[in-house]
Amino acid sequence: MLQDQQGREFRYLRLSVTDICNFRCNYCLPDGNQDCHSLESHLSLEEISSLVATFARLGTQKIRITGGEPSIRRDLTDIIRICKQTPGIQSVALTTNGYKLPKFVQSWVDAGLDRLNISVDSLDPRMFQSITGHDRLEEILQGIDLALQSGLEKVKINSVLMREYNLGEFSQLVHWVKNKSVTLRFIELMQTGDNEKFFRRNHVSGEELKQFLLQDNWIPVARSKTAGPAIEYMHPDFAGRIGLIMPYSKDFCKSCNRLRVSSQGKLHLCLFGEEGFSLRHWCRPEAQELLQQKIYEFVTLKKDSHFLHAGKTGATRHLAMLGG
Repeated sequence: MLQDQQGREFRYLRLSVTDICNFRCNYCLPDGNQDCHSLESHLSLEEISSLVATFARLGTQKIRITGGEPSIRRDLTDIIRICKQTPGIQSVALTTNGYKLPKFVQSWVDAGLDRLNISVDSLDPRMFQSITGHDRLEEILQGIDLALQSGLEKVKINSVLMREYNLGEFSQLVHWVKNKSVTLRFIELMQTGDNEKFFRRNHVSGEELKQFLLQDNWIPVARSKTAGPAIEYMHPDFAGRIGLIMPYSKDFCKSCNRLRVSSQGKLHLCLFGEEGFSLRHWCRPEAQELLQQKIYEFVTLKKDSHFLHAGKTGATRHLAMLGG
């Protein structure tokens, strides 16, 4: 089992397969893909297979495929299949902006996808377009309905609330899950290397939302060992759940159970770490013992905090670099 010097165990790998995204969300890539890498430079299927197999031998049980937008890769279905067929991997998840859901969700499930996260920051078409730069809300909502019918183990919706944009929709979004069996997670806006002014104007503390939920009889749900960073809540009158991801909350990093690998094959010990450690040279079948050794060595360097409270964003220029 991979373990750092603080005793945290890492059973969960977030694997970015591209840093390119076709959306231009104002909190992530407002200027588009100008700093992103070409598709040709991303990890190959063989490299991904070696990487996932090595992490599985080190105790990884859950793989989340992220981007950028992972569905930009034409071989995404093959990536899902490789992850699912790797011995030791119990769950394969995908985070997407949802624009290809109607066309591909069933093929992803057939390839072995277990869980799906879809970004929906507004249920108002005009606000959705204002945030993402695209008028695709209707087809994404259709895709969510198809996902719920596809046999997936779990479907989650991610929303970033911002004071100058969609904060006024909080109650509407909560009510949306009353008859829909999804988990809607509100994610605190995080400061990155390129958004300091935007962050200061728009950050909404998850603690505000937590107090509202508790006052409205929402009940915290116990977390599993491979769960992500969200604290989930259930309500006896709602089919769906609400989740809060609060990176600025006290002791947020204490329960960290995940590592990240970029589309260029760099191991990132934290979303807001100072650097990534290249693993790509050893991502081949004949070098897996060396790859395992390098991962062990690098994980011992993981720090006890992300230091976001101090305004330090590390090497993270934008969230598409590592899939947030």
